[in-house]
Amino acid sequence: MSSSHTGTLPFSLADDCLIQFDCQVAGESILSNSGKRFDVIDPGSAKVWASCPDCADADVDAAVQSCHEAFDEYSKWTPRQRAQCLMRWHQLIIDNRDDLAKILVFETGKPLAEAYGEIDYATTFTWWFIGEAERVHGTTITSATPGRRSFTIKQPVGAVAVLVPWNFPIALTLRKASAAMAAGCTMVVKPSPETPVSALSLARLAIRAGFPPGTLNVLTTSLENTPAVAEALCVHPLIKKVTFTGSTRVGKLISGLCARNLKKATLELGGNCPFIVFDDANLDQAMGQLMNLKWRHAGQACVSSNRLYVHRAVYDQFVEDLIQKTASLKLGHGMDEGTTLGPVTTPRGLDKAEELVQDAVSKGAKIVLGTGQRLGFSADTKDGAKGYFMAPTVLSHVTDDMLMSREEIFAPVLGVSVFYTEDEVVTRANNTSMGLTSYVFTKNVDRLWRLFERLEAGMIGLNTGNNSSAEAPFGGIKESGCGKESGKDVAIEEFMITKSGTLTVEDLI
Repeated sequence: MSSSHTGTLPFSLADDCLIQFDCQVAGESILSNSGKRFDVIDPGSAKVWASCPDCADADVDAAVQSCHEAFDEYSKWTPRQRAQCLMRWHQLIIDNRDDLAKILVFETGKPLAEAYGEIDYATTFTWWFIGEAERVHGTTITSATPGRRSFTIKQPVGAVAVLVPWNFPIALTLRKASAAMAAGCTMVVKPSPETPVSALSLARLAIRAGFPPGTLNVLTTSLENTPAVAEALCVHPLIKKVTFTGSTRVGKLISGLCARNLKKATLELGGNCPFIVFDDANLDQAMGQLMNLKWRHAGQACVSSNRLYVHRAVYDQFVEDLIQKTASLKLGHGMDEGTTLGPVTTPRGLDKAEELVQDAVSKGAKIVLGTGQRLGFSADTKDGAKGYFMAPTVLSHVTDDMLMSREEIFAPVLGVSVFYTEDEVVTRANNTSMGLTSYVFTKNVDRLWRLFERLEAGMIGLNTGNNSSAEAPFGGIKESGCGKESGKDVAIEEFMITKSGTLTVEDLI
């Protein structure tokens, strides 16, 4: 822990050595070359609680060089050695679950129960890739040419740049890092400016687990320096692969940078996810899944329900139940007992939410719950600092020409649209450049299968809300990205190269 921050934490830790605020490179805590730092703010109070080095593009080369040198050692480890080290890291993360959850609350604003949920979800990836590390195999091929034998081997691609967003910083870091490290890759992680401390803590635990220094480096940077640092990582000649989760706008920029050197990239980008409820659905089931999916982390998830389509026959009843259940959510700081809805993570999220609500109302939508405006109360009344809060807001009579139907919301705002026929709702659901995930609720099995094939998304929830798991491929189509994270074989393949060999055998009978 940096001496300048000792004793200033707004929460207690069981392991005070877990948390530190400086970059991690080659197993050491380092500062930026400039010596500058940026603030880390608690969204629930808008108070500064930590600061981290504000790295610039000049700081990138040393971190990448260290990562490349570590790759020379780590890539030679046997798959079992990597699996055993992943197992130790997995257990250390579980052992430090309480401390990591507190860090998440003060970085993201999410309620403590959700922070625990993120860590439990995150460790499904470390657990899964412990097994995947030993499941990478080449093939033998019967050649069409007499006297020849062909075969393939899989090898790790090299040092990887990992660009992680702020909404699920531990889960998304581990989903990427677990696959990369199981494959034999090393990495430089650039966390979001809002959530650097959790990534630094994971790097500290990776060293404890026994990974070679430099296997998992972390460079922190401010919002202002993020573009320069990300670009320097993407174009660095020793970085052989980039994995990014974030907006489609930034994903296109990352793709362009990688294209300069034909560099491999996995892009998990924005969503505009439809949630479709037919008149024959189990409405209690659909509502339960919607509540968990939409209001988790104040609606700040790429897989959140962005467009809610409800069949005309059950529309009024469903909206009434939605209002009743949403009104029971308890808004507050993530550490307050009983909080079920925390703040958004950045004030930019409030700006966008207010804009979307104002646009919808101007075009005929009706606010049936909440105000669609930020709240003026403070989660910490001692000094008057105000967190980034908005009460959950529900709008009815939402149409497809409204901004909230065309853009990702990423806030505690939900619009409800009515539909009449299957063909109509499929056309409307697909009328977006995005294709991350879609959700369908109906008890007609034929319809479920039809929509599974007809909806344009990389993942389809069939009578299911949260459909992300370590064992199933995660990733979108269209402008929601390319490549897959998690899942058998496919995720680890993103961090491998396939090398083929052809052998000519003399005197083969």
